[in-house]
This record gives sequence, structure tokens and C-alpha cells, in this order.
Amino acid sequence: MAAALPDDPIIRVRDVTAGYGETAILEHVTFDVRRGEIFVILGGSGSGKSTLLKHMIGLEPTLAGSILIDGDDIVTAEGDLRQAILRRFGVMYQSGALFGSMTLAENVRLPLEEYTDLDDGEIALIARMKLAMVGLDAYTGHLPAEVSGGMQKRAAIARALALDPKIVFLDEPSAGLDPITSAELDALVRRLARGLGVTFVIVSHELPSIFAIADRVIMVDRARRGIVAEGDPRELCDSSPDPWVRRFFHREAEPLPA
Repeated sequence: MAAALPDDPIIRVRDVTAGYGETAILEHVTFDVRRGEIFVILGGSGSGKSTLLKHMIGLEPTLAGSILIDGDDIVTAEGDLRQAILRRFGVMYQSGALFGSMTLAENVRLPLEEYTDLDDGEIALIARMKLAMVGLDAYTGHLPAEVSGGMQKRAAIARALALDPKIVFLDEPSAGLDPITSAELDALVRRLARGLGVTFVIVSHELPSIFAIADRVIMVDRARRGIVAEGDPRELCDSSPDPWVRRFFHREAEPLPA
């Protein structure tokens, strides 16, 4: 196989209709995520951004369309192929979703114990290495309740990286964090993306984080049931032809009716 070009898409979403049951939230959504980029899905509350993420990671079935993860469609894949696709990415959920009765190291060990044949010593070493990558090498034996919210998010990222995935999905990583901790998490994501060559797909509505880390964004809107903007957020902020998009980036309220 030829070496991938920097702009070669690692994810291809094609004509996807996303929703629950017979209710469509987003319709005919099409976009690419390039290898190694930090790609952000943004939008207002209830816009469908987290719904789209759940479909991209296979938690919810699409109502229509295809989602290719490094060339294979997660929508139609079954059996061993589906398991292979799931191994290509890691996920950090909004709350971190760490197991409270397990130490940080034990949480990071879980994917390795479930999906590899490594012995206990190798698993322990990898878990320590992953936690060191996110600055938590001194906290491997701590329970989630014994560390801060920002540390819990870092540990969840370490767990998402446990199997050396090509892609990491982060759902609202800055939610509930103070500005300094949020900025530190942004810096960590940038360092991991550039240092490891990992592709990050992030759901967020935190404008400071979006401007700090995003290479490209798509903005989704439930009222219009699709993508209303795509590109560099710094350019969309002032140059989008859509006034709603510009208001979003400038945090301007909707004009009151006359």
C-alpha cells in the first residue's frame, strides 16, 4: 500500500442521516477527516454533534449513508471486521467514564487485558507509559475520586490511547473544567496529535479551545438538519457567508424581533 498523503482522509462520512428510531436529527451529512489533523464537530446545544459522534464510533446505527474508518464501513461491518475497525480508534467520553473502584492504572489496563495477549508485566509497563504521556506517572495508584477533574480527563485519554489507535474521539473534553485546566488539556491534545500522528475528532462548543487546537471544523445545526459551515474556525469567524455562523463564533445573541 502506498504511503498516505497528509491530506488523505482517514474518515469518510458520506450522505449520513443520523438520529434515533425513525427521527432524523441530521440528514445527508458528508465530510472527510484527514490523517493527523485535529478535527472539531461543533454546534449549539441540541444541534446533533454528540449524536453524530455516536454514529461515527458505531454506538448508534445510521438511518442512511456510510462511515468509512480507514477504508472500511463501520455501518455495514460485522464480526471480525467490525472488531478490527473498533480497534482503530479510542474514545474519551464527556464524563471520562473511568471505573471509580479501579486505580488510574487499572483503568488504562482494561483495553490491554481485553484485546491483547500481553503478559501482566507488559500490560503494567504500557499502562504506566500511557499515563506518563499525559503527565500522570505519579498518580498511577490513585482512584479517580482522588484526583481532579482535569486529571480524570487525562487518564481517560491515556486509556483511549492504550491500544495505539490511529484515531481518538473526544466528547466535550473541556466540559466542567476551569480555563487554566482546559488550556492545559488543549496543549496536551496538540502535543499528542503532533507527536504521535494521531487523528483527533473532538465534539466541543468551547470557543477558546476550538480556536486553540482545531485544524478544521464542521458546524452542525439541528434546525437545518445538517452542516452549515466547514473550514478553519479562524476564517469562519469573520468570513463565513452565514450570519448565524458568524454570530456563533462572536458569541452574539440573536437579534430581537422589531
